[in-house]
Amino acid sequence: MNPRLLRRPALVVLPLSAALASSVVVGTADATPAHHGRPARIVSTATLPDLPLAAFSNALLPGSVADDRGVDLGGIGSDLYPAGRRGEYWTVTDRGPNGQIAVGKDKRRTFPVPGFDPALVRIRAVGDRIQVLESIPLTTASGAPVTGLPNQPGRDEAPYSYDASTPLAYDPNGLDTEGLVRDRDGSFWLVDEYGPSLVHVSAKGRVLARHVPRGLGLTGTDYPVVESLPSIFLQRKVNRGFEGLALLPDGDLVLGLQSPLLNPDKVSGENSRTTRLLRFSPRENQVTAEYAYRFDAVDVVEPGQTKTSELKLSALVAVGGDRLLVQERTDKAARLYEVRLRRGSDILGTPWDTAAGPTLEQLDDTAAAGVPVLDKRLVIDLDTVGGVPGKIEGVAVEGSSTLVLLNDNDFGMTDGPGAFDANGRLVDSGVETTLVRVRLNRPVR
Repeated sequence: MNPRLLRRPALVVLPLSAALASSVVVGTADATPAHHGRPARIVSTATLPDLPLAAFSNALLPGSVADDRGVDLGGIGSDLYPAGRRGEYWTVTDRGPNGQIAVGKDKRRTFPVPGFDPALVRIRAVGDRIQVLESIPLTTASGAPVTGLPNQPGRDEAPYSYDASTPLAYDPNGLDTEGLVRDRDGSFWLVDEYGPSLVHVSAKGRVLARHVPRGLGLTGTDYPVVESLPSIFLQRKVNRGFEGLALLPDGDLVLGLQSPLLNPDKVSGENSRTTRLLRFSPRENQVTAEYAYRFDAVDVVEPGQTKTSELKLSALVAVGGDRLLVQERTDKAARLYEVRLRRGSDILGTPWDTAAGPTLEQLDDTAAAGVPVLDKRLVIDLDTVGGVPGKIEGVAVEGSSTLVLLNDNDFGMTDGPGAFDANGRLVDSGVETTLVRVRLNRPVR
């Protein structure tokens, strides 16, 4: 059974306000409930109606999609950010429908709708339906679509057609969009998994600048590329680049790396529980701090799971001052934690910001090595929330005491040769794009 189709039992929540009143231990998460009162409750659930992907895409960029192979609009849950009016949110699609098909010993990355262009989508829930209010395509400086195709041969997965039979061209402009915030001037900031990169986008969707790790050497783009991020991030795992993004009250951005770096090698990264956050100042146009974030053991996040590499950081939400909500998850379970970004936890420019051994990712005991890992405290275990879909990637806070959650339904795609029928039409997974609002019994900010 597809794990995303599973539904979860009763809700358990630890309110953030109570958590902040308690002490924490460096580098650990305290999962002790702060109260024994009435649990939080789901107050609304809404789903996105079927909208053919070709109709959606061609309304934004005429002629961009000739054949959507029966795929509907989906994948808008890569992130969620308040749009200004209560109940309205900006979301962002990921790079478009994609999957994997095994061919011999290789797993080929498929792009069944290669003309799809990632887009910003403003939504609101009306009753039990998600209504699309506005859509903005992401474009290059000359107004061409950025596409969602991989950038660099040898670094990114090679793209193939829907049945994995025909190679597709790489595109240096392509973005695998994930985290999203809207700045005070109306422009947007996004994070991308390919570079990994931080992307500044105008209010009309044009890429103003793409910030990438030093030494990436990305050429041929139709927008400015700035090598302003630490070079250590060149060692990101494929498809596990930047995933979370938050806008702090002072205007700084915080970028979350989905998985530990492969530093100094793949084995170290796959077995590590330590990923990284970056603090970026748009005023200074540079990274100003870096933090080590320690996942819980994988069987704590998902009981019964044994593969540490299944852990992912998927969302960041600023909740006031220097505090963030951080979502860590597997494909079957997820939790939200609260962290505080303290000056003493900055590892930028330290030995932990290098590939020299032992590296941050090689450490089994970060505390013993003196690494200032961020303190964290469990706020809510989403794995126990009845009615919340799997693969939540969009998280926002509405008012003072409501969580808004949005899933990534992967455009209804599954992996393997059965994703499409004999006529090349999608065999839909049945997973809907779903927005859930969870009312907490105490404020979160």
